[in-house]
Amino acid sequence: MPSKIRTQVAIIGAGPSGLLLGQLLHKAGIDAIILELQTGDYVLTRIRAGILEQVCIDLLDEAGVGARMHKEGLVHGGFEMLYNGQRHRIDMNKLTGGKNVMVYGQTELTHDLMDARVCAGLTTVYEAQHVAIHDFDTKKPRVTYEKDGQKFEIDCDFIAGCDGFHGVCRASAPRSAIKEFEKVYPFGWLGLLSDTPPVHDELIYINSPRGFALCSQRSKTRSRYYLQVPLTDRVEEWTDAAFWQELKLRLDEEGREKLITGPSIEKSIAPLRSFITEPMRFGRMFLAGDAGHIVPPTGAKGLNLAATDVKYLANGLIEFYQDQSEAGIDSYSEKCLKRIWKGERFSWWFTQLMHRFPDDGAIVSKFQEAELDYLIHSEAGSRTIAENYVGLPLDFGH
Repeated sequence: MPSKIRTQVAIIGAGPSGLLLGQLLHKAGIDAIILELQTGDYVLTRIRAGILEQVCIDLLDEAGVGARMHKEGLVHGGFEMLYNGQRHRIDMNKLTGGKNVMVYGQTELTHDLMDARVCAGLTTVYEAQHVAIHDFDTKKPRVTYEKDGQKFEIDCDFIAGCDGFHGVCRASAPRSAIKEFEKVYPFGWLGLLSDTPPVHDELIYINSPRGFALCSQRSKTRSRYYLQVPLTDRVEEWTDAAFWQELKLRLDEEGREKLITGPSIEKSIAPLRSFITEPMRFGRMFLAGDAGHIVPPTGAKGLNLAATDVKYLANGLIEFYQDQSEAGIDSYSEKCLKRIWKGERFSWWFTQLMHRFPDDGAIVSKFQEAELDYLIHSEAGSRTIAENYVGLPLDFGH
């Protein structure tokens, strides 16, 4: 017989979404257990997002884990767009009435959330095997798993699926009840992380005849660079020297002169896709973050959309336990999807604007050039980019 455990909310996945939800619930006095397939160290090796919107920053403060972020994170009030060999700055702060973004790596943020969880003495089960969810269409959902050869069963009120694109939660939803929308892009991003100072104080988004590139950063001493590459490329084929050489070819003269190269700490190729699941609630199970949607990384929306999912879900669950109201959990999916589709649209649009698609002829790069020219020289155009990039207000369109 499996060992029985009782909790209020079973959270599947100990990435940023699951940990943030656990922290917000803990602060509201709601009991939750987090299950994670991998080890904690493995979770920390996932080098992902690094740009936090104001809504996300506020949420981390609300969860009580923002201190190190405010100390070490870099506040950015704009970014550069480079095309036709010329750079143009989007002054987000000015165009949005004072909004900024924060450069703070997902690894650091995950660390802060893990530390807070350990400090509070909360349960996270790492290396949980054979996780399965049951009876989420009733008021008594269950989660079963194995750990160190022993079987366990969790009785809970709700299940939060924060287990990513390949997780068990979305896969367990009945096919007849789920609608999936997907666009797979015909290229990938080759990313390189290095302990070198960034080439510029702010990010540089590059549309070049050789393809897209992005000069990003994690700190004043750690840089993150990306190159658009064909899907057929393999990371083993790219030496560090070849990467730096190609980046220089896509940069402008100033960038080539200022670029400091060095050995890579990490190098990988990520495919790009737009993916949305409707709905994001199935009875007593909720999807949040990558379990419900994936964005191409161009618009820096992935982690930020995950954070707002978590905010809506935490609010709904707190309302359920404190006010005995189901209004919050009933509106969860609709609220999330309104915001997700806007973030997905911006990411899709920005990806189309900045990348070279293999089947596009010369006319499309001319269209891109004309659009970039309009966006840069029109205040309304620049504001469109800026207000989407910093993140639309939570109540936008409601």
